[in-house]
Amino acid sequence: MVSYIKCQEGNKEMQKLEEYVRSVPDFPKEGVVFRDITSVLQDADGFHLAIDEMMNALKGVDFDVIVGAESRGFILGSPIAYTLHKPFVLVRKKGKLPFTTISKDYSLEYGTATLEMHTDSIKEGQKVVIIDDLIATGGTLHCAAKIIEALGGKVVKIICLMELKGLKGRELLKDYDISSMIAYEGK
Repeated sequence: MVSYIKCQEGNKEMQKLEEYVRSVPDFPKEGVVFRDITSVLQDADGFHLAIDEMMNALKGVDFDVIVGAESRGFILGSPIAYTLHKPFVLVRKKGKLPFTTISKDYSLEYGTATLEMHTDSIKEGQKVVIIDDLIATGGTLHCAAKIIEALGGKVVKIICLMELKGLKGRELLKDYDISSMIAYEGK
């Protein structure tokens, strides 16, 4: 999907969303090209375009709740939930939520991590959309989906700003409807 936005100044040419993403070579280690979304967020037109494209991916989707994955999923999911008048639920790293939680461990390239949600955040039968900035290996999103399902929710859509196809996260998430606004072939 390629979308364009007419910039507010009127003199700028329309840009593709991927043109707002900064690529940083050799970060965090040599040979890696880091796709930085801060350059999208700090440009009003880029941020607006990102949110609009993610909302377009929700057209025709019947859902009740938006879940944002810590932490950039909060940034991207909140304006969508607000605009669509939907509840916004947090999935966070272990120990960050103050009420009773449900937690699940998941594997990382270098170990394990734990995600948590409040036990009252998803109601039985609710249809849920998960929003995050990136599909890489798929571990965070898969873990969030499993917590939502344990609470009785049904994940009807996963939307991410970017996808690193070389890390094959879609394989882990094969049971879910996924949309990414930008896809990079590498890692």
